[in-house]
Amino acid sequence: MYDVVVIGGGPSGLMAAISASEHGAKVILIDKGDKLGRKLAISGGGRCNVTNRMDEKELIAHIPGNGRFMYSPFSVFNNEDIINFFEKLGIKLKEEDRGRMFPVSDKASTVVESLLEKLRNLKVQIFTNTPVKDVLYEDGRVNAIKLNNGKILSTKSVIIAVGGKSVPHTGSTGDGYPWARKAGHTITDLFPTEVPITSNEIFIKNKLLQGLSLRDVRLSVINPKGKTIIHHDGDMIFTHFGISGPISLRCSQYVVKALKKFSADYINMSLDLFPQKSAEDIFQEINAIAKQSEKKSIKNSLKGYIPERLLHFYLEKTGIDGNSTFANVSNDALRQLSKLIKGFTFTVNGTLPLEKAFVTGGGVSVKEVNPKTMESKLMNGLFFCGEVLDIHGYTGGYNITVAFSTGYTAGKGAAESSLE
Repeated sequence: MYDVVVIGGGPSGLMAAISASEHGAKVILIDKGDKLGRKLAISGGGRCNVTNRMDEKELIAHIPGNGRFMYSPFSVFNNEDIINFFEKLGIKLKEEDRGRMFPVSDKASTVVESLLEKLRNLKVQIFTNTPVKDVLYEDGRVNAIKLNNGKILSTKSVIIAVGGKSVPHTGSTGDGYPWARKAGHTITDLFPTEVPITSNEIFIKNKLLQGLSLRDVRLSVINPKGKTIIHHDGDMIFTHFGISGPISLRCSQYVVKALKKFSADYINMSLDLFPQKSAEDIFQEINAIAKQSEKKSIKNSLKGYIPERLLHFYLEKTGIDGNSTFANVSNDALRQLSKLIKGFTFTVNGTLPLEKAFVTGGGVSVKEVNPKTMESKLMNGLFFCGEVLDIHGYTGGYNITVAFSTGYTAGKGAAESSLE
């Protein structure tokens, strides 16, 4: 008989097992894969962005999917606690741009190894290559789990930490949803978030801008009535199927939601190369360049002003001959170019599928989970943490912060519930 069974060896499951054990429970951690921490090992580009050091309000603003739910788990274990936790394990951390925290070693393996070492020190029993077939309930509470090999393990508490449906090669294949449904839980619609965006535009299909990276630009999602739904500033890249890069990923969930809400086949997006300037500012700057280079061709004069491939594309769209000089171009044409630089609108038709997403949107409804303990409100002894829940943040350490915070809170809650 175990006090706590943790199913899933990702970030939230590892933290849940450690927390439950530290709070006095006899714990077993079960994972269907051959390795624990596979998602952690590839996070942050293999460097593992363990959390973000923003203040709580900012942190929650970067968790657009039910971020407000996180106030309670953060009161138990927040981003500063995560930093202290890893530093106590001997992992030195460093802060990078926008508050992202990485191990000084720049190796995710350092983080995974330290967590596994901690589990071993706490004498947590670990079963890998052990798929769970079912979670068994009796008289309104958790009773046991059943393994694929037919073996039944009795327990007082089960923590479901199996992730969502994104990055399936790490083991996240949606296993937790049927167990939650069986306990009476609602699973909200699943959709891809933090995922590249697709487009059928001719310039995308012809790969005119493929591989072009842009820095410090603004990307906006526009609804069919012409209103901006959301915008994000930062870096992006054009691909052979659409757009990717940090701000594209951040906009992706709003594209998915807008297409569904308006029952549309496509939605508009707008690219602003100079978010801090007005179209008039840009027009005046182009005029100043024109005066300095009257005898040079337009494409050579403006080469350093915006990326060359985009310049050629924009000149063609405004009907300006790049080989001619400014003397042969009207002010109206230059104003059109300025407006295009400020707001190039193009259509997108969706995103890559959920399997290609960094994060799963939707999941176990947070309305049915106690945020102070992560226990189910519908089934005693059943706990949830991490991406199986309907909580999602942007990339940049926010999802992993949710995973560690809800994992620690679930571990503590399950241990205390089992030992009562």
